[in-house]
Amino acid sequence: MDTSAKEVQGGGVEWRVRVPQSSSVVVESQPWAWLAGIVLAVVSKAVGFGGKAWSVAADDPRRVVHGVKVGTGLTLVSLFYYTRPLYDGVGGWAMWAVMTVVVVFEYTVGGCLCKGFNRAIATSTAGLLAVGIHWVASKSGEKAEPVILSASVFILASAATFSRFIPAIKARFDYGITIFILTFSLVAVSGYRVDQLLQLAQERVYTISIGVGICLLVCVLVCPVWAGQELHLLVSGNLEKLADSLEGLVEECFMADEAKEEGKQLPSAKSQGYKCVLNSKATEDSQANLAKWEPGHGRFRFRHPWSQYLKVAAAMRYCAYCMEAFNGCISSETTEDMKSHLRESCVKLSSDSSKILRELSSSIKSMKESRSIQSLVVEMKNGVQELQVALRSLPTNHVKKHRATVSLMEAMPVVTAASLLIEVSDRIEGVVEAVGLLGRLASFEPTDRKKASSSPVVPQDESVRPQPQEV
Repeated sequence: MDTSAKEVQGGGVEWRVRVPQSSSVVVESQPWAWLAGIVLAVVSKAVGFGGKAWSVAADDPRRVVHGVKVGTGLTLVSLFYYTRPLYDGVGGWAMWAVMTVVVVFEYTVGGCLCKGFNRAIATSTAGLLAVGIHWVASKSGEKAEPVILSASVFILASAATFSRFIPAIKARFDYGITIFILTFSLVAVSGYRVDQLLQLAQERVYTISIGVGICLLVCVLVCPVWAGQELHLLVSGNLEKLADSLEGLVEECFMADEAKEEGKQLPSAKSQGYKCVLNSKATEDSQANLAKWEPGHGRFRFRHPWSQYLKVAAAMRYCAYCMEAFNGCISSETTEDMKSHLRESCVKLSSDSSKILRELSSSIKSMKESRSIQSLVVEMKNGVQELQVALRSLPTNHVKKHRATVSLMEAMPVVTAASLLIEVSDRIEGVVEAVGLLGRLASFEPTDRKKASSSPVVPQDESVRPQPQEV
């Protein structure tokens, strides 16, 4: 095989390979091909990233607003560097204000208030404590001063770190304790070599107060996102998902054969909504903790019972656990006779239970007491009794297969599913009680019937009352 190379017009190189059959293959090298490939790959990645960013922004435009709010806060606090009068007022410690905006600014108002309050109180307390201990140490002599300062740092840092393991303190003041340790150590250690320790502490407190103030103003005044409102919508939305999931599970379990015959698609995505209820505990706890820091806003008055939302969510998860067990019975094979015997009762009970969950969701969203919740509970209890009667009257005409009756194992999945449906209905009553208590604590708007019963009865004058006529 003969190979040769020669220069061609345009700066490229032409390679000719001769094969035994006297045919030739020409391969032309393109110097800019690899660069074009890299550019196309980068453009493709950028377009893909832009599409994802657009979907995130379209899903919740408040995220874009939050980015603008953070940029606004940093721009405002940077004026303390760019403006000479402001810079002369705070000195070189203006950088602490910039750092405060970066670490304190949160998505929700409750998160911003929590971090801002923790940072301000921790900085003030640690600064004053460090100045006081430094004054005591300076009066104790030159040899005792470093010993007292080192001992104070050891004791306070150890005690503050240990307090972070206490659940009540960790839930609300964990960030503040970290700032307390940082500030006290910084002021106490650096103050040993600095003459104007009080001025050092004052400048740090001033700059951090400026940063916290700018964060709160921007976060509260510009399109605020309230953690309490997010928790309110999350709990009511999970009730809707729980209702859809219950109906979807029963349809998949008892209507699967009919759906396959008619060519319908099973609501698999709809039936898995209970998993959102199981996985939302951490979000609910965080939002409830942040909501306690927020002032009264909108329909939520001061000291709104945010803890009761967690009890409602716990009652919903109690139902979701039972639905997860119900989901395990769907894929099990069972006889069609058993399904057809229990289908009507199970579908009716799931429909009645789902109506209660949707009514509770609507009640929480509107913050009004439900008018029909009691009648819906009565209908659900009637459905439970009908299903129990259907379970006691299972078909006794066993189908013979090779001189053997249908095994008990074939009937167990559908019977278990029906029993779990009864258990879900019983646990829904716990959700009704939790939502009812939430309505009383949060002063939900009463129904028209309760308004009429609570209105005072105006006594009629005897002279105005009509007299009976004689016949």
